[in-house]
Amino acid sequence: MAEAQPARRRKASARRGVTGAASAMRSATEQLAQLLGREPESVSSLRPTEEGWEAQVEVLELARIPDTTSVMASYKVTIDEEGELISYEQTRRYSRGMIDRPA
Repeated sequence: MAEAQPARRRKASARRGVTGAASAMRSATEQLAQLLGREPESVSSLRPTEEGWEAQVEVLELARIPDTTSVMASYKVTIDEEGELISYEQTRRYSRGMIDRPA
């Protein structure tokens, strides 16, 4: 079991060396934009995983007037250690003006 820890640390440091958080965000948004044909508006979360990175990306789905009624979508995007998109999935749709409230 002692051997697994150094291997994990090497893998994590290789990931950070190849694709840091800023370049992972850029990679996730650029590739998602190519697939959807729409520019992402923001990245609401980004976290490293064993295989690469996972991001939640917010995209304008339908522009409306007033802007607070525009329809937004949140996408879960997974990229590998090299920054290549592995998968994406729409996780929710909501109005831009919608405020998350505690349950």
